[in-house]
Amino acid sequence: MAGPLRAALALGLLAAAQPAPAAGQRRQAELFLEKYGYFSEPGAGTHSPAEFTEALRDFQRVTHLPLSGVLDAPTLHQMALPRCGTDDGDSRAARRGWPARRRRRTAQHGGRWPKRHLTYRVVNWPPYLPQHEVRLAVRAAFELWSNVSSLLFWEVREGPADIRLTFFHGDHNDGLNNAFDGPGGALAHAFFPRRGEAHFDSAERWSLHSGKGRNLFIVVAHEVGHTLGLQHSPVKSALMSPYYKKLSKDFVLSWDDILAVQNLYGKPSKGSAIQLPGKVFTHFQDWNTDLYGRDRQQRSLSTYYCHSFFDAITADGDHNLYIFKGGHYWVVTASGNASDPRPLQPRWPGLPAGIDACAWSQLTGKFYFFKGGRCWRYAGSQLEAGFPRKCSALGLPRHPDTALYFQQLRRLVLFKGPKYFVVGEEPLGAEPYYPRSLRDWAGLPPGTAGALTHRHGSVFFFRDHQYWEFDQEKLRVVATGEWATQLAWMGCWDADREQVLL
Repeated sequence: MAGPLRAALALGLLAAAQPAPAAGQRRQAELFLEKYGYFSEPGAGTHSPAEFTEALRDFQRVTHLPLSGVLDAPTLHQMALPRCGTDDGDSRAARRGWPARRRRRTAQHGGRWPKRHLTYRVVNWPPYLPQHEVRLAVRAAFELWSNVSSLLFWEVREGPADIRLTFFHGDHNDGLNNAFDGPGGALAHAFFPRRGEAHFDSAERWSLHSGKGRNLFIVVAHEVGHTLGLQHSPVKSALMSPYYKKLSKDFVLSWDDILAVQNLYGKPSKGSAIQLPGKVFTHFQDWNTDLYGRDRQQRSLSTYYCHSFFDAITADGDHNLYIFKGGHYWVVTASGNASDPRPLQPRWPGLPAGIDACAWSQLTGKFYFFKGGRCWRYAGSQLEAGFPRKCSALGLPRHPDTALYFQQLRRLVLFKGPKYFVVGEEPLGAEPYYPRSLRDWAGLPPGTAGALTHRHGSVFFFRDHQYWEFDQEKLRVVATGEWATQLAWMGCWDADREQVLL
């Protein structure tokens, strides 16, 4: 093991004990199963061991886990994943055969709408996302269902609507069992016809492209399915699965979704159903040739990123910041002046939009980019031979949250959820004994979107509108706040007017 690496690990970047099992896991699992409809008598208090085992097996069946009936680690992990807050209905019907399950999905909770033309309205908006991009995503979510059925939808901007989409925080008068709990957990829930409401957790880190944050388009499309009368599907690849699917090259709707909505509303009036693959919907900010659409007159192009979260950030040897969002990037000089948005391709030919992470190496002066399962390395604007490369072949994670060159280790560091990887450059690959727990970086939350070493020595991590300052000597977070309003060097501060450019 290299000397600098050993020295840094001796300071505490290696030691991390495994967390002790949480107390009351059985009771928490019992409450979970009650909330999502896995007991025949919900709210009856403590259930017998036989009832608990049967409910666990039903949950394991719906989520395609081994039917052990035991509260094992995979089952606990599945329960902790972000999901839809609408219950899973009578999951025991899944045992009685496929046709029974489909009838259950569409015959309860108000059935269907008595008409085929429905209006919808977005009542309020998630923070840090441009309204016109959210409107595109919502429209696309409704069009998924109109493409495969006889339904037609149109948006109204004010007044009553058949279906209303609203963002809430915490308890919002749907009962404490349905209160939103911040990032993770239940992301949204919806009501069946004819109440026509879908509620979304405003504290969630919503995104409009794949790889970063929670994909708002997929969650909206799922909840719209509920407002049309569909229950959860036992098919793993279905959009209406309790656990939201990820966008990929395959179709967003499975045949189970299509047959379920056609069972209620019939086939499209113009003939066959129109299916579209997930890759069509990965970057809503690129749908309009006018980069910022209707918001353009209301925003300064040079500070557009200040109104939203970004995909990645890094800094070069001259202390210039590079801030990435979608298919564009901004350069912020050491004096805090931000450029206009610039397209990625002329600067880094072959680099795709919506990168997951980026780091500039102080050791080699090269840019590293990561997206999905691949990584790119550029010397200046020249993509090096052999790149892009598969991350798995290098021992690196898919869709890393953050990349950073860490001077104390003289290595790259990749962060992914609750873990981090130390990465050597020549040859490029993960160092032995990694990944390790994020607890080594005391006070740093999971899911950061970017990091850089400031010229004054601290490392700054970013997520949404927040930043965390990490002291390299103390090896812990020493400050946090809102980067757009508190860090003048991020390019969001007008020194002449002494105000934030928001």
